Amino acid sequence: MPNMVSEALNTETPGRHAPLALMRSDKRPVEWIVSDDVVGYEVALASMKQRAASIAAGEAEEAVWLLEHPPLYTAGTSARPDDLKSSRFPVFEAGRGGQYTYHGPGQRVAYVMLDLRQRGRDVRCLVQGLESWLIETLDAFNIIGKRSAGRIGVWVDRPEKGFARQDKIAALGVRVSKWVSFHGIALNVAPDLSHYDGIIPCGISDQGVTSFEDLGHLVSMPEVDMVLRQAFESCFGPTRLADPMPIAKPA
Repeated sequence: MPNMVSEALNTETPGRHAPLALMRSDKRPVEWIVSDDVVGYEVALASMKQRAASIAAGEAEEAVWLLEHPPLYTAGTSARPDDLKSSRFPVFEAGRGGQYTYHGPGQRVAYVMLDLRQRGRDVRCLVQGLESWLIETLDAFNIIGKRSAGRIGVWVDRPEKGFARQDKIAALGVRVSKWVSFHGIALNVAPDLSHYDGIIPCGISDQGVTSFEDLGHLVSMPEVDMVLRQAFESCFGPTRLADPMPIAKPA
């Protein structure tokens, strides 16, 4: 195991937005895995399902898996057919909560496989923690991310676009099986925002989407990853760098 002093930020209290219940009492580190190559959606889905099952069985450690996908759309369990405006990219049934969303290059996806038996057994608390993680990450780049009443995800005010206008900068959707989470968050760093034109993102037609780049913040993915890790540790506890994610074959 890597040295805990160099590989983990040990925190006694969660970030200012995060619920205390999400911290493990034993401070066992979460494996932090980054894939440099683009990963196909079906492969990613099979791999994280396999990892979540292993965590539930006590055979694997918790993990956060950071990656990028090729351009694609995913449909959550609440997706409405009319919200798919174009099939310009492949469409996948995700099995997570939520509606349609887009994934593609320039977007940092983080799949979060946590054992909620050690973190309060509260799915709503988990969602709040994921939002807190994103808000703290954005704050480090001087971007004010917000929760929005009745909407999942993290939003940025865009008064220049109209009264009460907000754009979504990060989506989230999770599924929990045997008290282990999978799926996670998608943070727009520098994706092609025109790719969202094929869907009504998350079923919300009166607001838009944005990104670091769209807001004038030109940052690299490694820079974002570094801050994501620091903010995750603030909200959920220590991490340690781990070997590449074991890849499973799609069903």
